[in-house]
Parts: sequence; structure tokens; C-alpha cells
Amino acid sequence: MRVALWGVDSDGPLLSKISNVLDSAGIKAEVMHDYRTASEVDLVLVAGGDRGILEYFHKVPAASAPVLGVYETDATGFLAQLDLRDLEHVTARLKRKEYEVDEVFRLAVKVDGRHIDPALNDVAVFPSKSATLMEHVLKIDGKDIWHDNSDGVIISTPTGSTAYTMSAGGPMVLQKSQVFLVVSVNSLDNTRRPLVVPNESRIEIVDITSRYHCEVVLDGGRRIRINNTLECSRYEYPALLVRMVGDSSAASLMAKKVRLAEDMLKMPPSAKLILKTLEYEGALSQKELSVRTMLPERTVRLSLSHLISGGYVKRKTSLRDARQRIYELKI
Repeated sequence: MRVALWGVDSDGPLLSKISNVLDSAGIKAEVMHDYRTASEVDLVLVAGGDRGILEYFHKVPAASAPVLGVYETDATGFLAQLDLRDLEHVTARLKRKEYEVDEVFRLAVKVDGRHIDPALNDVAVFPSKSATLMEHVLKIDGKDIWHDNSDGVIISTPTGSTAYTMSAGGPMVLQKSQVFLVVSVNSLDNTRRPLVVPNESRIEIVDITSRYHCEVVLDGGRRIRINNTLECSRYEYPALLVRMVGDSSAASLMAKKVRLAEDMLKMPPSAKLILKTLEYEGALSQKELSVRTMLPERTVRLSLSHLISGGYVKRKTSLRDARQRIYELKI
């Protein structure tokens, strides 16, 4: 069995720990440096939880072997389903290929006519300054659907329907559904309901204008300046995600998201924003959270205290600087 390892930090401690566990089980693994390797191996183990999975599928433009996400600590993933502590117990099952593979589609993305990384969860367009209206026209297969003024717009896959789209009022959709979701965020027009569109469609956001320049946000991470046109369609190569037989189904993961959404209704807005930022960005320091959310440091500190006491977030020591504390999801 040939296994490749990948992580945002190719020399990080988590990759080394995964490699040691696999080596002890007689599975030879190599750290992936050339993305052509992705289609030549039997399995890819991605370190770093959900953020690692999203980054991996941005970097690998073509076909890839099935991917299993491995995370460390109590920060449970929705895409990455295996805790490092459990890896030793499932190595025999991996060698026997006792796992299922979910095939989920990705979004092909063009910004002002230029191809950029594909997205697994969602693509959003927002003004660079928050609480600023953005005017835009939505087209599907070349036909005008609406002319809208809103805080922004999100185009999502079913995989991303339980992420940012759900927070913006979109529906939850089972992962294998063959649809796109389009959600206008805080539109001035109350009739702008979320749209469910066949994934053979070509979706365009055009004639984008705002007081400030606008940005395309890929999977809640990478930001790209946009002048006028965003185009999304189904990407040629799907993502293959490993699910260990007997582990959480898509429906149970959705139920987990519903419980989280119910809990979020009781939280102050600043705490919700920090929670969603940690979900997308991974572990961050208090200062980094303040920069990402544009909240005052005092507000960030109080919100983190609320989230820690509620059991949503955990604090730990940074591996890079023992004097610094970082925060990550604990749900």
C-alpha cells in the first residue's frame, strides 16, 4: 500500500507523528512535495483538520487518491474525521481498504476571466470593508435572475451547506446532492431567498459595485480582489473523502451541525464571529483573531472567555512560541 502525507506545514510535528504511527504498522508513507503524486498513491493522509483538507484540495488541481484527514487534540473535524489518537487502531483497516469513499464535487472558479483555485465548500463575494452594501447581478446559464443590493453573496456546494451558507440562512443539503446553493447575505429585498440550482449550471455574479473594492473569498480563507465578474461551475475533478466504515454518516454530521447552530443562537454576535473564524481558519492567537474579525482585543478576550467556559473553544500553548496561547475549536 502506497500512502502520501500532506500538511500545510510540511515539516510540522503532526506529520511526523502520523508518519511514525504508519511506520510502526508497516505502512511506508512519503511526504508529498509533487502534486502529481496525488494520483499515483492509494491513499493521502492530510494533517491539520478541516482547514488542512480545504487547503489540500485548493493545491491539487487534478485527480487525487482518496483523502483521509487527521487532526490532533479534541478539535473534532467535519471533513477530517480521524483523531491522531485513533490512527494506530485503524491502520490494519486502512491496509485492507476497509473504508468507504465519498465523492463530492468542487467548484471551478474564474475571477474577472482568470481561473483560480477550485473550492470545496463555498465561494463568496463581499466588500473589503464590512457592513458595506454591494450591488450585483446574478446570472444562471446566461440569464439574469436578480439585481440585488446586499452585504454579499455566497455560492456553495452541498459539502459547504453546513458551513458559512448555513450561518447566512441557507438550507442544509445532503453531501451527495447534485446542486449548487446561492445565498444573498442580508439583502435589502426580502424576496431574495436562497436558491438551489442544478450543478450543471454556470453561475455568474456580474456588474459588482460597492463603495470599497470587493473580494472573492475561497472556503473562508484565501481572498482575491475582484473588479466585475465571478463565474462558478462544477469542477472537472471531484474530491474523494475517506470515511471509515461504521463512522459518522453524513446525516449524523448534519445533526452535529444543527446542535451547534442551536447553541449559536444563544451567543453574542462577537462570539459567533470568533467561532466561525476558528472553524475556517484553524487555531489562532488572540491578536490574530482581533485582526481577522476586526473586533477590539477586549471584545475578543471577553468572547473567548465565554466560548471557553461553554466548552466550545480550548486554549493551548503554541508550538512555535511557548509564551503564546492559541485558541481552537473543541466541538
